[in-house]
Amino acid sequence: MKQARLNRLFGTSGNCFDVAIDHGMFNERTFLAGIENMRKAIEVIAAAAPDAIQLPPGTAPMLQSIPGKARPALVLRTDIANIYGNPLPSALFSEVIDRPVEQAIALDAACVVVNLLMLPNQPEVYRACVRNVNSLKRECEIYGMPLMVEPLVMQDNSKGAYMVDGAIDKILPLVRQAAELGADIIKADPCDDVAEYHRVIEIAQGLPVLARGGGRVSDEEILSRTRVLMEQGARGIVYGRNVIQHANPGGMTRALMAIVHDGVTAEEASRHLA
Repeated sequence: MKQARLNRLFGTSGNCFDVAIDHGMFNERTFLAGIENMRKAIEVIAAAAPDAIQLPPGTAPMLQSIPGKARPALVLRTDIANIYGNPLPSALFSEVIDRPVEQAIALDAACVVVNLLMLPNQPEVYRACVRNVNSLKRECEIYGMPLMVEPLVMQDNSKGAYMVDGAIDKILPLVRQAAELGADIIKADPCDDVAEYHRVIEIAQGLPVLARGGGRVSDEEILSRTRVLMEQGARGIVYGRNVIQHANPGGMTRALMAIVHDGVTAEEASRHLA
C-alpha cells in the first residue's frame, strides 16, 4: 500500500529528511569522501534518526540489518549514470537496475528514487531517463511503491564535471515534467535565488517537493538555506555531502531535523553542532 510506505517516509510533522548515501553508485572517486566505510557511515547517520536514508541495493542491507523498529526508512536508488568525472567517457548512459521495484520490496524500502537528467547537448541521456521513469512508474503503481523523481538540470561540462544549473526557468519545466510523468515525490535542486523556490513548489502541482543539497557548503549556508527552503513550502530535504562529509555528521543530521520538523532558526539549529 503506497500510503503506508509514505507514512514511513514522512514524519508526523508531514515533512521528511532523507540522507543520501548513494554516491558510490556513480563511480566517481571524489564522491566517496566520508563514506569509505559504509557500515560506519550508515550507523552514525541512523543513530541521529533522520526520517530516511537513501542507499543503493548493495549497501541497503546494512541499514536494514540494524536491530529494532526505530531505524530510518530506506529510499532505494535505482539508477546508475556515468555523467560525472574528468575526463568524461566517450558515451554517456543512465540505466535502471534490474527489476528495481522487486528489489525495493525485497529490501523493505519505503520509496524508490530515479534521476531525470537534463545535460547540455546530451539528448540521449535525457531520453534514457524518460524511459527509466516511465518503466518505473507502472511497476510502482502495481506494487504500491512511492516513486521519487529527481529532475536535475546540469551546466556545461567545461570544468571537467557536470555542475548543477540553478536557473529557475530551466528547473521549472523539468520539475513539471516529472510531475506529469507520475512522480509521487519530487527531489529538486534549489534555484539560484532560494526565495523563488515557491515557484518550484507551485509547478509541482501539489506533490511534496524535497530540496536537493548539492555540493558541500559552509554550515551557516546550508542551515540558513534549508530554513528558507522550508519557509518557501518545501516538504523536506535530501542532503548527502553536506552531512556525510561534515566533521560531525550526526550533529548536522540533528540540526537539519530541527529545521525540517520543528521550524527552528539556523542559529538555533547550529547548537546541535557544538
